[in-house]
Amino acid sequence: MHKITKKETEAIRKMVEEEFPDDPALQQVHIARKILAKEAEYEELSFHKYIRSLGKQAQDVRQRGSGKTRYR
Repeated sequence: MHKITKKETEAIRKMVEEEFPDDPALQQVHIARKILAKEAEYEELSFHKYIRSLGKQAQDVRQRGSGKTRYR
């Protein structure tokens, strides 16, 4: 799994702060989304498929760690 660099993260942060200068909460949401989108791009997946893959990874870890079955 590729991770974005600190330089890329800073560029995203600055861009989002300019877009939403008076709303730190909205900035955080957009920063997170843009970071995930960039990671999806590195994995050559659509944003939706990348998010689903992260959910699958978390589910697999939860199942291995707790010894319980998946919640529905």
